[in-house]
Amino acid sequence: MFYRVKVKDHIRVPPSMFNVSKKEAVLANVKSSYDRYISKELGFVINIIDVGEIKEGVIVPGDGAGYYETEFELLTFKPELNELVYGKIRDITDFGAFMDMGGAEGMVHISQSMDDFVSFSKDKVLQGKKTGQSIKVGDQCKARIIAISYKDLNNPKIGLTMRQEGLGKLEWLQQAQSVKEKTETKE
Repeated sequence: MFYRVKVKDHIRVPPSMFNVSKKEAVLANVKSSYDRYISKELGFVINIIDVGEIKEGVIVPGDGAGYYETEFELLTFKPELNELVYGKIRDITDFGAFMDMGGAEGMVHISQSMDDFVSFSKDKVLQGKKTGQSIKVGDQCKARIIAISYKDLNNPKIGLTMRQEGLGKLEWLQQAQSVKEKTETKE
């Protein structure tokens, strides 16, 4: 889920930036501190929307930098269990597919890619044995989040499934919908 989050923090502005306006200096340092920031509480920081109130700064002896209590707004992506997500397949390996969800990346294990026996080809394609359906790099897909781990904040893990009804490659879903509509009009 995407959120707009207001955050209060003390932002360090180095002496080399004292020649620019306070708002410019604080904004630049908020961006450097929070760009690609990941935490269990906030999720994945996508963008810094705006800097709000900036209080008077203090200079810490021995440091020389100014510290400003600042309120700012972030756009974050915080994945939630059972959430439906759309994304593009970025890479395929022999154990599954990696899906870019526009702010974070999730992994679809080969066993969760489709309700079929799935094989991996050297062309980086996952192929279903009975259905003949395939997933390749660049495909647009719909998946459900089934696992989230922030054990390593530099590389959080998001597990996805596409086995359930209504999930999978968007092309398959469109085909299933048109077949359903055709059978309904015949009845």
